[in-house]
Amino acid sequence: MHVKVLLSTFNGEEYIAEQIESILNQDYKDLSLLIRDDGSLDNTVEKIQYFTLKYPERVKLIKGHNIGVINSFRFLLEEAENGHSFYSFCDQDDVWLPHKVETAVNTLNKQVETEPLMHFTSTYLTDSKLGVIKVWPSPPTKNLFFYNALIENIAVGTTITINKVAREMLLTKNPVEKNIIMHDWWFYLCISALGEVIYDPSPSVLYRQHERNLIGGNKSLRDLILRKYRSFSSNKGSRILYHQALEFWKCYENEVKGDVKEQLKLFLEPRNNILKRLIYLKKSRLHRQGIIENVWFKFLVVIGYI
Repeated sequence: MHVKVLLSTFNGEEYIAEQIESILNQDYKDLSLLIRDDGSLDNTVEKIQYFTLKYPERVKLIKGHNIGVINSFRFLLEEAENGHSFYSFCDQDDVWLPHKVETAVNTLNKQVETEPLMHFTSTYLTDSKLGVIKVWPSPPTKNLFFYNALIENIAVGTTITINKVAREMLLTKNPVEKNIIMHDWWFYLCISALGEVIYDPSPSVLYRQHERNLIGGNKSLRDLILRKYRSFSSNKGSRILYHQALEFWKCYENEVKGDVKEQLKLFLEPRNNILKRLIYLKKSRLHRQGIIENVWFKFLVVIGYI
């Protein structure tokens, strides 16, 4: 069962060789790597070309212009074609542990092949030199379902593997990119509603933290608070959760059924006064992982932020 690894790069010359080597050295050998460079201005492309020359059957590079990470991964998913059993997503500056791909394949092979499937894991959060800080994120305390995915993403993109049914389901729609918060969140949202999401608490990646991380983990409670404050300040008034939920509704209205559809409609309804917000919270089945996160969600609803 072949696995296609999809890697989007941008100005990643410092760590890209180490990442590619960790992919090619996986315990699971039936895999190949498709890379799209998103218009790098450094030596990233030259570093990648070393591997395309050394492993022409296993590594392919597409040189593109800058379209952003969400569109770049969408392009990769389209270009990967449908002849593979599984598709794994990859960032440019981490290191995959040797068992990563094999664990994902073994887990997904135990599931029903005819439904969209997604596997993801925790990571070892590290410093720039791969010194381990902690396991992140913490194991989820509640179900990995649409009721969580609509308002919180806990799936780290570089740990995600999906099956070909999930790929086909994702590519049947053309969501508006500006309404998607991040590609991994969109995968979690769609597959949790229409298929099954499987979490493995055993870390599969050394998730490197450095000053150029586009998205990163929380090293401490202070990091978590600062990240929440920055997100609150920068996204105030933008209603990013609403717009992503509305985009999902436009794409998959006819596919979602039952209580999932009702909860989505309820979330999208206007709540222009405190009474409507409190009534909504009583009816809502949405949840974030962790007590603090859940309280934060309810607070944001009450003040009209969400």
